[in-house]
Amino acid sequence: MRQRLLIIFVTALFCGAVHAQNALVHPWMNKRVAYFGDSITDPKNNGSKVKYWNFLQDWLGITPYVYGISGRQWNDIPNQTDKLKAQHGDEVDAIMIFIGTNDFNDGVPIGEWYDIQEEEVMAGIHETKHIVTRKRMHPIMTTDTYKGRINIALDKLKRAYPTKQIILLTPIHRAGFYANDKNWQPTEDYYNRCGEPLQRYIDAVKEAGNIWAVPVIDLHALSGLFPLMDEHVQYFKDGAIDRLHPNDKGHERIARTLYYQLSVLPCTF
Repeated sequence: MRQRLLIIFVTALFCGAVHAQNALVHPWMNKRVAYFGDSITDPKNNGSKVKYWNFLQDWLGITPYVYGISGRQWNDIPNQTDKLKAQHGDEVDAIMIFIGTNDFNDGVPIGEWYDIQEEEVMAGIHETKHIVTRKRMHPIMTTDTYKGRINIALDKLKRAYPTKQIILLTPIHRAGFYANDKNWQPTEDYYNRCGEPLQRYIDAVKEAGNIWAVPVIDLHALSGLFPLMDEHVQYFKDGAIDRLHPNDKGHERIARTLYYQLSVLPCTF
């Protein structure tokens, strides 16, 4: 009897250890991930030697497909989608989109998500179905506004990759970037030329998550990066001329934030 109890005890310990080990396996381990975005994602940008996706590659064995290009805005996401499709087809597990800071800087109007029109539709609640007139929302598809660009991009992505995980990352805080007389970008506490604050562009990305059923990781809040303070210069390329692009240390902080946020999101379905 004692021997049987000992066997049961050892077996329970072994099963518990296996269960605990399995529970510790990160769901994004060894996956294939496409990264869409701008200069913060672009491997050619010299703000840092390594990018956030390099860290995720090292820590999780992720195979990165990187399509971010410096200066790009939300209207370039359809192009990045086409490139991914042409080069890798469906051989990708997830797609992350980290873009929007250039839309703000360029003064792209926020716009609206929907055009609302009255239409006739068949309906019946506790009565025989019949024709009624109701308001209907039609997504606005235009490259002239920020929300219109997001609508176009996510409509295309969710049709091209209906079974893949798509995740939106909000832009991080931004301070001055003074490359030259033709590229002089003030700090985020100034409204842009169309009279909008950065926060409205951040909020639009969060809204897009609900509208298009995609998870949003709010790097604007969760990364902790705040270049408007001199104490945070240590995370950016140059305190005097570039508090827009994170340096190696800044990218590591972004990557650590993503590591833990991604641990509660499925990569594959």
